[in-house]
Amino acid sequence: MLSQIQACNNGAALSFPVRRIRNTEYTTVVSCAKLSFKKANSTGSCVAFFNRSRRINQAGKKNTTVSEVYNSVLEGEHELDWDKLGFGLTETPFMFVAKKPRESGEWTGGVVPFGNLSLSPSAAILNYGQGVFEGMKAYHTAKERVVVFRPDQNAERMQIGARRMCMDQVPADFFKQAILDTVAANIKYIPPMEKGALYIRPLLIGSGAILGLGPAPEYTFVVYVSPVASYFKGGQLSPIDLLVSESFHRAAPGGAGGTKCVGNYAQVLVTQLEAKKQGFSDVVYLDAKEDKYIEEVSSCNMFVVKDNVIRTPPAGETILSGITRRSVIELARHKGYEVREERVTLEDAMKADEVFCTGTAVVIVPVGSITYKGQTTKYEGHIGQDMYDSITNIQYERAEDEFGWVVEVPIAH
Repeated sequence: MLSQIQACNNGAALSFPVRRIRNTEYTTVVSCAKLSFKKANSTGSCVAFFNRSRRINQAGKKNTTVSEVYNSVLEGEHELDWDKLGFGLTETPFMFVAKKPRESGEWTGGVVPFGNLSLSPSAAILNYGQGVFEGMKAYHTAKERVVVFRPDQNAERMQIGARRMCMDQVPADFFKQAILDTVAANIKYIPPMEKGALYIRPLLIGSGAILGLGPAPEYTFVVYVSPVASYFKGGQLSPIDLLVSESFHRAAPGGAGGTKCVGNYAQVLVTQLEAKKQGFSDVVYLDAKEDKYIEEVSSCNMFVVKDNVIRTPPAGETILSGITRRSVIELARHKGYEVREERVTLEDAMKADEVFCTGTAVVIVPVGSITYKGQTTKYEGHIGQDMYDSITNIQYERAEDEFGWVVEVPIAH
C-alpha cells in the first residue's frame, strides 16, 4: 500500500502489487518526482500524474496527502449511494489542470488532486468574465467499457468560444486526452449503468492578472468531474412545465449568446428563480429583436413537433450549438424524420403537438406545458421519447454506434 512507501533515493521507482479499481487492474508506480497509475502489464503512458509532495484539503477535512487520497479511493472510503444521486457536485479525488502563457509556449500540466485554484484578485476571469466552459458525460456501458460522448464536438465548440473571448485555444488532441485522463483517474466515481453518468466540466479561464480591459496574460484549462443523475427533480423523463419570459432576454444579435461563455448563465437566474417560485421548472426566452421567436430555455435547446415534422431554432449568434441538439438532428434525419432548422414563432410553439428540450445535463426531456401571459398549452408525444431511447442506447452501447460518437476511455480490464 502507498502508506508503506519509504523515502526513495536517486529517483528510483517502486512498483507495488496490482490493485483493482472497479474491476480494473493498475500497478502503482512511485518515484520521488511523481505518483503514476499504470495499466497492469502495460508500458503505455500514465493516466494520472502529480507532484507527490502536494497536499490538499477536501471539504474542510485535515490536509490529505496524495497517497492517502489514492488509498481512500482504492479502499472504497468514498462509496456513494447511487440510488440517491441527484444533479449536484460530488467532489472526486482528481482533476486536470494545465496552464499556458498568452500567445506563446505550450499547454503544460496534468491530473492533480482535486482542490482549490489560486488566482490573483486581478485575474481576467474575476474582473472581466474571460472564460468558457463545456459539459460532457462518461458512461459505464453494456459492453463493460467506459465511454465519453462526442468529445471532438466539445473540443471544437470550446475553440470557437475561446476565439470569441480572445483566449488561447486548447488543441483538440490535448483537450481529448485531458478528458480521458481525468475520467480514468476518477473511474470509481462513474455510476453503474442506468444509475447516472459522470458529468465532465472542462473550463478555460483567463487566470492571468490584468487591471485594464484586455486579454489575460495567462490561461488555465481545468477539467473536473462529478457523478450525476437526473437534472430535474421529477426524474429523467418527467415532463417539465415552462414559463415564457415577458421581460428578460437571454441573448441579443451581435453578442456572445452562441458561445458557452461564463457570462451567459448567471444572468438568467433572476428569471429562472422567479419562475420556480410560481411552480415552473424553467423559462423559455424569446428573441431580443422582435420578441416573437422562441430561442432557448435557460440551459437547453428546444424542439417543437407538428404533424411529425421536427423544428428547432437555428444555432448561431444567439443560440448555442448544443451537442445533444446536433445529435438529435442527425439521428432524427437518419431515422427518416423531416427536421427543419428554422425560426419558430411562439405562436407555432403554442400550437405544436409536442415540445422537448435537449442538453448534456438534461439529455432529452419532454415539455408538459408552456405558459405565456396566463395561457397554457399542454403537450404529449412520442418523438422525444424515441430520440431519448435512441441516443441513450448509443451512449450506453445497448445499440451499435453507427456514427462513431462514443470514444472509449482506455482502461485495462
